[in-house]
Amino acid sequence: MSESIVSLAALRREHLALAGGKAANLGELIAAGLPVPPGFCLTTAAYHEVAADAAVRAAIAGLAQGGAAEAVRAALLAAPVPPAIAAALAGAYMQLGEQVVVAVRSSATAEDLPDASFAGQQDTILGVRGEAGLIAAVRRCWSSLFSDRAVAYRAQRGIAPESVELAVVVQRLVPASVAGVLFTADPVLGRRGRAVIDASPGLGEAVVSGAVNPDHFVVEGEVVVVRQIGDKRLRIDADADADDGGTRQVGLAASDEACVSDAELHELVALGRRIEAHYGAPQDIEWALDGARRPAILQARPITTLYPLPEGAPAPPALSVYFNFNVAQGVLRPLTLMGIQCWRLFMGGVLRKLGFAVPVEAGPGFIKDAGHRLVFDLSAALRHPVGRKLVVRVFSKMEARSAAVIRTLLEDPRLAAQPSSRFATVKAVVRGLWRTRAPLRLLAALWDPEAARRGVATRVTALLAAGETADDLRPAARLAAIERMLVAGFPGLFVSVIPVMAAGLLSLEIARRLIGERATAAEFEATLRALPHNPTTEMDLELWAMSQRLAADPEASAALRTETPAALARRFHAGSLPAALRVELTGFLATYGARGVAEIDVGVARWGEDPTHVFGVLANYLAHADPALAADLQFERGRAAAEAAMIELTARVGWWRRPLLRLAFGRMRGLAGVRELPKFAIVRLLARSREHLQAIGATLVAAGRIERVEDVFMLDLPGVRAGLGGADLRAQVAARRAGYTRELERRHSPRVLLSDGTDAEALLVAAQPEGGLAGTPASAGRVTGVARVILDPAGARIEPGEILVAPSTDPGWTPLFLTASGLVMEMGGAMSHGSVVAREYGIPAVVGVPQATTRISTGQRITVDGAAGTITIETDR
Repeated sequence: MSESIVSLAALRREHLALAGGKAANLGELIAAGLPVPPGFCLTTAAYHEVAADAAVRAAIAGLAQGGAAEAVRAALLAAPVPPAIAAALAGAYMQLGEQVVVAVRSSATAEDLPDASFAGQQDTILGVRGEAGLIAAVRRCWSSLFSDRAVAYRAQRGIAPESVELAVVVQRLVPASVAGVLFTADPVLGRRGRAVIDASPGLGEAVVSGAVNPDHFVVEGEVVVVRQIGDKRLRIDADADADDGGTRQVGLAASDEACVSDAELHELVALGRRIEAHYGAPQDIEWALDGARRPAILQARPITTLYPLPEGAPAPPALSVYFNFNVAQGVLRPLTLMGIQCWRLFMGGVLRKLGFAVPVEAGPGFIKDAGHRLVFDLSAALRHPVGRKLVVRVFSKMEARSAAVIRTLLEDPRLAAQPSSRFATVKAVVRGLWRTRAPLRLLAALWDPEAARRGVATRVTALLAAGETADDLRPAARLAAIERMLVAGFPGLFVSVIPVMAAGLLSLEIARRLIGERATAAEFEATLRALPHNPTTEMDLELWAMSQRLAADPEASAALRTETPAALARRFHAGSLPAALRVELTGFLATYGARGVAEIDVGVARWGEDPTHVFGVLANYLAHADPALAADLQFERGRAAAEAAMIELTARVGWWRRPLLRLAFGRMRGLAGVRELPKFAIVRLLARSREHLQAIGATLVAAGRIERVEDVFMLDLPGVRAGLGGADLRAQVAARRAGYTRELERRHSPRVLLSDGTDAEALLVAAQPEGGLAGTPASAGRVTGVARVILDPAGARIEPGEILVAPSTDPGWTPLFLTASGLVMEMGGAMSHGSVVAREYGIPAVVGVPQATTRISTGQRITVDGAAGTITIETDR
């Protein structure tokens, strides 16, 4: 054989560049003793030689400049095949048997990879016979490397068109009596250890292409737990009369009998488990049974869509339950490793303050990293008699959909309440209350709300001051400053502000109980409109006020209306903004520059570094000229409505309740807005820590330990110390960044993940109203308008009257609330961030709506009923 031909049996996974992903995987399977049909690989060397043709090179170069993929395909189909390659191909084909029927499969160098399968991107030609037919099929495979879909898929992942090559697999075609696909993990639920099989008579093309309703089986252990028999009205066979390759379709009578037996199912699952064990990851496998019902493995690729499990997740039948903190905070994107590290410091410090022994940098054991996102292992709490009730109660207020999921999980006997010492529980609670002085702080806040707020602000100022290093700019001094803020200082702030927040919530509950049934939920909710002392609403109102002041300046107004936010950001850094815009923005960033989208991650740029988003918000506000929509006027109307509601409700109760109710309302209005203060303090601490880490990153770059300053956020603190000690961190950073970049593409992260990989929310069968959706009521009112689905607030705009539909929100989203007429969120509960801000702005909101961003489309007219918790989809776009 020539260098352009290699037997499949000689290939291994390290031969990716030579043979492509599919061929390399087949070689691995043969070496592992799996039943793979014999065949050979026409290597990438052959493709490289053909692609050296001048016309092909020109077409590929044109593609990189925006040219059409069709031109590349045409050039490859027309390029001459060198005689040596044609001869080698013919010789290898003859060794498979005289005029044998083969399958010809594309095997790209960017295909069937552990992190991206690229499934179905290139062609497979079945039923090929003869040398001429084989050459034609190989040409088709080469040209399919540049199908429109494949080109777009690679471009999305930053793979240059000239960097990919294609090998071709030629295998003896299995005369399949039955064929199909096998997933060694459930691709819908995500559950590992649960095999899913689709099967139909004839070649597997019928199943893969979706041309038939196949038999569907799910196997767990030794049990077939799902058996769904398809009608199987179509069979695809190789066309023995077509030398250039092809298949023919044969109509079948509908059958209610399974096309594979239970014994065959278990044999296939056993093969799948062997393949999964070989690769160390769940696999998507194509298989066939020949005329003698002997199994053959046609190809295997990783299932790249499964959500990653935390390291150390227990194997079934053990069960752990992970709550996705990212999703709850409205941050669907992954966190940097340093971002997760900072939260380990925050939470570990608080627990140490409460008297628990927790490692400083590793943090509490319940914090896990899954898919570069922060998840909390709730298993221990859910097995505790008190903890399980507390988790459900808290989630019912903060994250209603997760509460519903967890209630369902509590029925699992593996999460049954375990015997627990009541004395130990009481002791831990009393110890925490004593160490934090929480009861005294709560009473002090109720006695003097203004003094409580001042005390919190003083602590925040002192904590930020602790992050200064004076004139000591050495990395060690900067690390010490970070630890002073996050480890030593933050717990003190936390235990001082939580009682103040609790005092506001307690006042709210007292008012609710005093009124009882004398007010509807909507009437009572009106008292929460336009709460003062909320740093997030204060920020939004300042943005609006700034936009109105800038509207009066011709130069600033023209710049905001005519230039892109990105261009204005460049001018800001260059110092060339109009004077009024520069002064206003500088003042705003002095107070709110620590904020940003996905601001809980220290690895994400703040508005003070990149104000692009702020410019976009200002431009959006300037586009709204209707004075009736002015945010400050709306907020003032909300405050007046709240005052009127409190007067009205107070008049409904008995004379002896009225003083108590007035006091409760006053304390609630004075303290409830403090709810957002901890988050604002945290992002300010993270911004200060980010400055120190960037300086340390510059030191590591200068020493050649990392490539870029931002690479420091792909490390944790032990990694940073190792780099400062002389370790070369470039490979470690590259590996972490590669995983982080892959996760940026993920569009869905489970809010509750089980240790077997199950997306627990998929276990709920949600009852949705006909023609609409349902969720948790969050802000009363009813509004009809055009939906605007937004997945990322950066650069997004909401026109007046439009209804914002989002996966979740954090403070970086809230400037959009000022011009939205309603809000729909996939995440959240009645007390989540988005709900609180929506109520303060008086816009109807429904949260915890499953798949809202996919079931509602931009441009549809919808009605949001914030009291009933329903969304009605009235018209298509």
